[in-house]
Amino acid sequence: MDEIRSTITPEMKMQMELSVAIANRIYDILEEKGMSQKEFARLMGKTETEVSRWLSGTHNMTLATLCKISIALGENILTVINEREEPVLA
Repeated sequence: MDEIRSTITPEMKMQMELSVAIANRIYDILEEKGMSQKEFARLMGKTETEVSRWLSGTHNMTLATLCKISIALGENILTVINEREEPVLA
C-alpha cells in the first residue's frame, strides 16, 4: 500500500480531494432539499448510474456539468476566489 501511495502525485491527490469535496457538497444540497439521487438524475436528464458515478467522488466532472448541476439545484457547488474580482460561483 505504501508503494502505491508513493506513486500518487500532489496533483492527483489534490484532484481526488476536490472530487470528493464536490461530491459531498452535492450530497449536502440533495439532503437539504430532501431530494433523492433518483430525483436528481431525473432533474438532470441523466441515468441514476451516471449520477452515482458523479457522487462517488472519483468522477472527473467538467465545468459545464458543474454549472448545469448548480443551475438545476439552485445552489452554488463551488466558489473560486479571484484576487482581482468578486468570487465566481458555480
